[in-house]
Amino acid sequence: MNDETLNAAKNPSLFIRILKMKTVWLLLPILGIAACSNLIQFEDGFESNDRIKRNSVVANSGIRDFNLSYLINPNPGKRRIIFVHGTPGSASGWNQYLYNAPEDLEFIAVDRPGFGETKPKRAVVSLDEQAEVLLPLLDAPDGKKPILIGHSLGGPVVAALAANYPDKVGATIQLASALDPGQEEVLFIQYVGNTPPISWLLPKAASNSNKELIWLEGELEALATKLDRIDQPVTIIHATDDELVPYANVPYMQKTLVNAKPLDLVTLGDGKNHFLPWNSEATVMKEIRRLVNRLEGNPDAAIVDETEEWMSYSDSTKGTPPGKIFKEFK
Repeated sequence: MNDETLNAAKNPSLFIRILKMKTVWLLLPILGIAACSNLIQFEDGFESNDRIKRNSVVANSGIRDFNLSYLINPNPGKRRIIFVHGTPGSASGWNQYLYNAPEDLEFIAVDRPGFGETKPKRAVVSLDEQAEVLLPLLDAPDGKKPILIGHSLGGPVVAALAANYPDKVGATIQLASALDPGQEEVLFIQYVGNTPPISWLLPKAASNSNKELIWLEGELEALATKLDRIDQPVTIIHATDDELVPYANVPYMQKTLVNAKPLDLVTLGDGKNHFLPWNSEATVMKEIRRLVNRLEGNPDAAIVDETEEWMSYSDSTKGTPPGKIFKEFK
């Protein structure tokens, strides 16, 4: 098995590109054996550490019940920041953010339906249904509506939440988000890979990811009719060299999110690509704080940036006071 395939297993977003390589489908029997023997791990099964806890809540999508699993740095009564991963992926991809959550915020990362510890582990291709499943986490303490951050395919999910439930969402960040249906392309071989017995050879997360991608264009076309309902603040963060979700998604969002107040754009240059949650933490945290300040009625307040200490996070990090590793700047 080549290094690119193994790297895709460790980096779920890269799997999207690998999924569309014809040669990979020829390796399905090997992939199936490797997955069954735990040689490939698409999800890491993270449970908790000294600051991050795993919780779950029963949620109904309007069609079926789910046991929605999520990770949280508990801070009751504070404004919630909710992170939504792409495809495949899981909540633990946001651990660096959760571990270092500021003292005045509560950070939550969800396992979307079909991924992580959320059950049943079945693909949910409907963006509206996925949004419905996340509703229990949007209850705002003291009217402090949450800020939603969606990466990649998580972007359309948070857009659906903002459009369908405007009274429950304070603001959103579209982080390397795939909102333009015109940018989606499905290869014939993906349909083959979605057909038994070939689909049985894929790890569950990979199979669910393939289903989402096959149906995504149609779902985005349906979502397009509702994007003008979004009147909350929206921040777009996208890199010009994103090969998985092209920068061409940005002008589409600017054209369709016409009622977002305001609609801000942060363009990142070469070298940032699609993996912004892990290579642009400073930018993500700045824009979270900027939105928090706006919602708190202090748009001109100082914002925060993380230090190198924050960047060197690992699950074994001990002793760093939450929220104390940030520095203010103008």
